[in-house]
Amino acid sequence: MLALAASGAAEGLWLRADRQVSGRGRQGRVWVSPVGNLSATTLVKLRPTDPSAATLALVAAVAAEEAVSVYLPCDGGTVVIKWPNDLLIDGAKVSGILLERADDAVVIGIGVNLAHHPEGLDRPTTSLATHGVTPDPAQFIETLAESFARWLARWRGEGIVPVRSRWLERAHPVGTALTAACPDGSMIDGLFQGLDADGALVLRLADGRTRVIHAADIFLI
Repeated sequence: MLALAASGAAEGLWLRADRQVSGRGRQGRVWVSPVGNLSATTLVKLRPTDPSAATLALVAAVAAEEAVSVYLPCDGGTVVIKWPNDLLIDGAKVSGILLERADDAVVIGIGVNLAHHPEGLDRPTTSLATHGVTPDPAQFIETLAESFARWLARWRGEGIVPVRSRWLERAHPVGTALTAACPDGSMIDGLFQGLDADGALVLRLADGRTRVIHAADIFLI
């Protein structure tokens, strides 16, 4: 998709891989997705009047949460957004999102565990199949694309406020205890206090100070 972005591919294009064996997750991690899961990528062409490109992470997260919730049975658990770009069902990761900038475009990759989920990771994982439903990836991507287009239009037309509000409604509650594993190797414990105007994580530390986190792996305590 990065190559397509460089060659002038149109916004709204979605690509889906039946199987992914050399994908990349956050911070260069290997991402493998077997047949039956969703591995999809789309493209947003930035305009001068758009909100901050970084806040497209919020757009992708609320769209993915909405799509997953369409298929999850009423008794199948609760979908929660975890900063920066993960979806959890009952505390286990079901989806991840990765954004990359390519000149005036942002490439957004979304993976959803529909039929399978990996084992032996440093955090619990799950799939929609575990919760009683296994959507067809071709059908799921149609739901996701429709949701993403709608939230992208609101992001452009109304700004970040409605997207941020939806994100917070679907996120872990304010006051949730979190640990931030920062790129420099430091670990920061705090209580979730929401997001700043650009979508960065705000933590309240034990001494009462607040800390704004722009990049980190986040663990629920």
